[in-house]
Amino acid sequence: MSELLAAAACTPARLSDLGTLLQVLGQFLSLSLFSLGGGNTLLAEYHHLAVDQFCWLSNAQFADLYALAEAAPGPSSMLVGLIGLGASWPEGPFWALLSAYGAEVAILLPSTLVMVLACLSWKRLEHSPWRRAFEQGLGPITLGILFAVGLKILRTADTNAAGVLVSVLVCVLMLRTRISPLWFMAMAGLLGALGLINR
Repeated sequence: MSELLAAAACTPARLSDLGTLLQVLGQFLSLSLFSLGGGNTLLAEYHHLAVDQFCWLSNAQFADLYALAEAAPGPSSMLVGLIGLGASWPEGPFWALLSAYGAEVAILLPSTLVMVLACLSWKRLEHSPWRRAFEQGLGPITLGILFAVGLKILRTADTNAAGVLVSVLVCVLMLRTRISPLWFMAMAGLLGALGLINR
């Protein structure tokens, strides 16, 4: 009941206000520097911004945009552009496109510049014990963050027992077999088209 009241009290931030748009772009700029392991590592924060803080999207809309970003070819950070597009769509196509492109540039630019600078000097540290320690330390951290992201998606997208069961089954099969993920996507799409699973 409290979740329903909170959702009703949430009013979407208006992006036609340039100040709000700049605030959102500033947040994506700062988040860019924390995307260790790729854009998906920030999924929980994307969800917090889009669903809880600014109320641009519902849980279902966020899950749909995540699925679209993952199914489309390209980087996982494509989700940020889709969030920007969905967030400001009520303001009209101009603000939607401005927000989408602005958010995408904001999430990609700082981390790309840091990576270019790091790659230029990374070769010089090839035999340094600091480099090996850094690489070995980031592996478990990134895996832990990605595990938390998977749990966030499960809580966001799966709202019935059949969806949870399919998610757990796919997870087990992905870990235990060498079946291509494309087969799982095709089967989930077919089950959804037949109405056997839904959100």
